[in-house]
Amino acid sequence: MSMQNKFGGKWTLEKIDIFLKYVPAYLKIMNKYAVQHNWKLLFIDGFAGSGGIIQEDKKLTTLEGVATRVLNIQEPRGFDYYRFVEKDKNKATLLRKIIAKQFPNLYQTKDKVKVYQDDFNQIATDLVQHLRKPPYENKIKTLAFVDPFGMSVNWSTIELFKKMAIDMWILIPTGMGVNRLLKKDGDINESWIQKLELFLGMSEEDIKRHFYTSHTTTNLFGEETVIKKQENAIGIAHELYTKRLNSVFTHISDAYVMRNSQNAILYHFLLASNNPTAIKIANDIIGKSISKL
Repeated sequence: MSMQNKFGGKWTLEKIDIFLKYVPAYLKIMNKYAVQHNWKLLFIDGFAGSGGIIQEDKKLTTLEGVATRVLNIQEPRGFDYYRFVEKDKNKATLLRKIIAKQFPNLYQTKDKVKVYQDDFNQIATDLVQHLRKPPYENKIKTLAFVDPFGMSVNWSTIELFKKMAIDMWILIPTGMGVNRLLKKDGDINESWIQKLELFLGMSEEDIKRHFYTSHTTTNLFGEETVIKKQENAIGIAHELYTKRLNSVFTHISDAYVMRNSQNAILYHFLLASNNPTAIKIANDIIGKSISKL
């Protein structure tokens, strides 16, 4: 069985295209200021995969993933450090081999490129603790690509980035994740509630307050409380998560909405940053991508 990532759909190409248009713009701006302030640039791919994506059309074709494409960007400069995180052991091993083969000079430079076979939440915790200490404190500027499988990113991990010099592109599973766990009658099983609590960083009571309405009716058996899921649960999920992000980052970009072939919303893709210029660039890229639809 191939260890390549499976192609999710048209939206897979869309999010990669948006992100890879942002990276050169980011590096162009940071190239100037990094020299002036002696900053180092760090790139983090939180769910890096194996380096390639299998596209299942009339014939199997392999698309180059984000990891190797970012490593290929060296003008006007590259990043000083690259950190790739992949939980699956086989995929992480394959990614190391691909990077070592295609980018031997980068791979062999001490501390330049690292592939972690671990959970993103754990690696992010370790990296943030490391970056808050001398000699790295206030000297590292980070660009993160957080493209999780489902609801894999805990809200406590996002909160770690508060007051950090980080631009974070994140794929939010509003339709594929949150909405699917919210049962229409509010009778959500315990494991799903725990997932929602970890992902949103909210209590069960607060989650239900945002996504459900309740009213009391009277029938032959007395009073009955009827609980109903909000019709626009996906839109509420996007608004709620964006508001939560705004408690960590000062600026949030517009969202690129990703849909399946039936036009159902799957994800919202956006940039969270403390830099208004970054948001302006992101909104321009997203706006042009939307206009092509």
